[in-house]
Amino acid sequence: MNKTTESFLKQKTAAEWAEVGVPRPHESAFLHVLGEARYVDDIPEMQGTLHAALGLSQKAHARVKGMDLTEVQASPGVVAVYTAKDIPGTNDCGPIIHDDPILADGLVEYVGQPIFLVIADTHDNARRAARLAKVDYEELPAILTPQEAKKAQSFVLPPMRLRRGDFQKAFEQSPHRVKGELYVGGQEQFYLEGQISYAVPKEDRGMHVYCSTQHPSEMQHVVAHALGLHSHHVVVECRRMGGGFGGKESQSALWAAAASIAAAKLDRPVKLRADRDDDMMVTGKRHDFHYEYEVGYDNDGRITAAKVEMVSRAGYSADLSGPVATRAVCHFDNTYYLSDVDILALCGKTNTQSNTAFRGFGGPQGAIAIEYIIDEIARTLGKDPVDVRKANFYGRSDEEGRNVTHYGQKVVDNVIHEIVAELEADSDYRQRREVVRAFNASSPVLKKGIALTPLKFGIAFNLTHLNQAGALVHVYVDGSVLVNHGGTEMGQGVNTKVAQVVAHELGLDLSQVRVSATDTSKVANTSATAASTGADLNGKAAQDAARQIRERLTAFAAQAWKADPAGIRFADNHIVINGTPQPFNEVVRKAYNARVQLWSDGFYATPGLHWDAATMTGNPFFYFAYGAAVSEVVVDTLTGEWKLLRADALYDAGNSLNPAIDIGQVEGGFIQGMGWLTTEELWWNKAGKLMTHAPSTYKIPGISDCPRDFRVKLYKNRNAADSIHRSKAVGEPPLLLPFSVFFAIRDAVASVGGYKVNPPLNAPATSEAILNAVDAVRAA
Repeated sequence: MNKTTESFLKQKTAAEWAEVGVPRPHESAFLHVLGEARYVDDIPEMQGTLHAALGLSQKAHARVKGMDLTEVQASPGVVAVYTAKDIPGTNDCGPIIHDDPILADGLVEYVGQPIFLVIADTHDNARRAARLAKVDYEELPAILTPQEAKKAQSFVLPPMRLRRGDFQKAFEQSPHRVKGELYVGGQEQFYLEGQISYAVPKEDRGMHVYCSTQHPSEMQHVVAHALGLHSHHVVVECRRMGGGFGGKESQSALWAAAASIAAAKLDRPVKLRADRDDDMMVTGKRHDFHYEYEVGYDNDGRITAAKVEMVSRAGYSADLSGPVATRAVCHFDNTYYLSDVDILALCGKTNTQSNTAFRGFGGPQGAIAIEYIIDEIARTLGKDPVDVRKANFYGRSDEEGRNVTHYGQKVVDNVIHEIVAELEADSDYRQRREVVRAFNASSPVLKKGIALTPLKFGIAFNLTHLNQAGALVHVYVDGSVLVNHGGTEMGQGVNTKVAQVVAHELGLDLSQVRVSATDTSKVANTSATAASTGADLNGKAAQDAARQIRERLTAFAAQAWKADPAGIRFADNHIVINGTPQPFNEVVRKAYNARVQLWSDGFYATPGLHWDAATMTGNPFFYFAYGAAVSEVVVDTLTGEWKLLRADALYDAGNSLNPAIDIGQVEGGFIQGMGWLTTEELWWNKAGKLMTHAPSTYKIPGISDCPRDFRVKLYKNRNAADSIHRSKAVGEPPLLLPFSVFFAIRDAVASVGGYKVNPPLNAPATSEAILNAVDAVRAA
């Protein structure tokens, strides 16, 4: 060791040693670039591997009177064909309510529902054979939209209602009132890696499932139930996903179960990989919502009463529609204090794919409704929407009041005032707004629009018991460290952040720490990597495990070197004992020889959470993340085409664990949310068939849709809650930032009528929707 290092170590305290809070590349970045990152379909296939495909329903709602699979079985390469009666255990893959069959049995409820399973020697042979079935259907009436579901009183769950104060009285006493409707469409997750499971039979009825999933423990339970086994028979492993976005939280279960059923019956490895069109036909998407609202407000635009009825398209089964609706209800306020509210959420049962989790998980759908209402109020009063937003913000202290949410949680960490003030100044919002209006006054065809929107997003699972995590940390005799935790890596960098936490705790360089595949045989009973809690929960659990090892090494060093434990420090791959840096690996070797335990398990449960589902009140969130964005667009009023010219985003990541990854997450979330609100249109024909089931018909944003001028900053903050190193989650909240894009488009359309008319613009704001809104404004 050179003298510079020695001098550095003597000065440096453990608190100053930093492997967190610094930008680091994604732990698999070099593997991604080289094409060496191994996904499920890249695992070398074992001898005897077979391939499966699903036979899908061609009717939206029908009884299956008969099914002739003779040609399927006779097709080249086919080894077996299975239907619901061949499932050895429970024919169900529903995550909460057991209303979701693996294979439909006698009744089909959407076009694309799996009704049989084909196993063949190759992937293509299985797919070709699955198309040869002859099915006799007795068609039944189909419900396709949330509006139809409400009219028919067709729901997958009982209604949810949250009331505070006296809405009717406050509404009647309000100086101004507005009533209206809004429709916001769904969104396909469009992960780059499709749904896939590779099931390998083991001895004594065991099953090892390699699965692209956000929830290995749930896959373990579903597979065990489908095979009629205990959980200890099943191991589910996931090294990484090529994207998840919520689509692999519960809906990877069908693929895991189907592959495992075939593998168990044939005692051979079976891979089930979905092609993109099958994937989109079978799986659920973000819930689309239809809203009806009544709101009262005063002369300043301050909301005095708010009532909203939101009906979601749940699809044919409950899946995660209940928690999604709950989060929508809890996020209807966004950043605004609502004194008197009446919120009704309905989960409409429709004969379409069972909708599921998607980044934001109902939060964006709840928040966009109040933002639409604020936008409406501002234009009606002739005010800048930012001023109306500020007038409605939550207060910053008990003295100010206005700091308790409609579901009863106190907002104790409100920084939205500061964030909006900083962004407003940095983006030159006020000056640019005047420039935009001047441009529009002299431009008859091209119209510009600008908008600033804020966000507040609650971090934690609404279901309290899911807020827990476990981890294992192994220190090997050579001083290297292996970490296993319950989170799953879908590109968001959770493994990188957890490795940073462990490296920081042990005073090591990040290169000394490796994170292994998520595996149900290592950390049991894990929660899904969802609700933006991946780094929060698993980071704390890994920190707990690493801390125990550090304490054991400290105690050993104090005894072996006769040192004061309080003076022992871990930094720069050394342990400083009695002022002298000792190489970490040498101390570890001596500790091993002295029979000191060099591995540990860690556990974390988020404190202070409670939720009463009956009254829809409680403290469901550990803390709130905040942010704001300004977007400027130009719209061609003859074609409906538009372009995002510039976007400024300021996001509160707390004391960021990894600013490079967090900024990347904000950028990605922004563009993905922009796609949801502008280009990504899901369309079912009258027969209930999803027609936008391939990249040729479904438009996600491309690189050309990103603004040339894209300015993303992290707000300097420190989480008031005791989160991991006082950081804040960054997975889902940024998806609300592109509300600014939608409202900038609406602002541009409003200019056609001199900003006097509220454009009736639904989402996604496709070119057709924009033209319809332009026509409506001109007609008004």
